[in-house]
Amino acid sequence: MERNQNRKKHKISYFISLAILLIMLYFAYQFYQTNNFNDFIRSETNLYTSQFTRDKETKYNNKRSYKIENPEYNDAMFYKKVEVKKNQPYKVTCMVKTNNVQAKEETSGVGAQISIEETTERSVAINGTQDWQKIELIFNSKDREEMNIGFRLGGYLGEAKGEAWFSDISIEEGTVEQNNNWKFACFIFRTTDVTINQKQVKLEVTRK
Repeated sequence: MERNQNRKKHKISYFISLAILLIMLYFAYQFYQTNNFNDFIRSETNLYTSQFTRDKETKYNNKRSYKIENPEYNDAMFYKKVEVKKNQPYKVTCMVKTNNVQAKEETSGVGAQISIEETTERSVAINGTQDWQKIELIFNSKDREEMNIGFRLGGYLGEAKGEAWFSDISIEEGTVEQNNNWKFACFIFRTTDVTINQKQVKLEVTRK
C-alpha cells in the first residue's frame, strides 16, 4: 500500500516537473523568437533609448516583423553586412509600416527608411501613421565590396520618434547595361538649304 502511494507521488512529481520544464521551454522559445534578429546588428545614436524586437502581432506575412520603437528622438536601425561586387547595381526592398513617426526637426530624409550605414544613400523616408507599403533603395556599389544595409528609424542627418515595422526584406543584384548603339546622331553638312518664313535660306559652314 505504502509502495503504491510512493509510486503515485513519484508520478505526480514527474508530471509537475515535466509541466514546469515545458512552460520554461515555451517562454525560452518565445524570448528567442522575439529577440532573434537573424544576424542583424542593432545600432542607435542615443544608447539604451530604442527598443528592438521581432513582433508577432504586427506583421505583413506569417513571419515576425522587425520592429524599432523610439520612445524619444533617436536614430536607430537594424543593419547587416552584405558582400557586393564592385561597380554593380543593386536594389533593396522591404515592406514598412509606421505609427506616429515624427522627425525631430523639419528635415527631409528622416523617418522609417532603408539606408546604407554611414552614407547619405537612402530610400524615401516614411513619417506619420502609414499602413504597410513597399519602399526600395537602388544604388551602385562603386568600389565597395562590403556594405552595411540598414533598416532605420531616424536618418543620417536627424532623429525621429515613433514606431516602425519592417518585413519582406530582399536584395537583388542588377546588371550593368553595356550598349554601344547610338541613341541619336548629329549630321553636319558643309552647305544646306532650308526654308524659313517661305524664304529660301542657304546655310554654310566655313572654316577659318
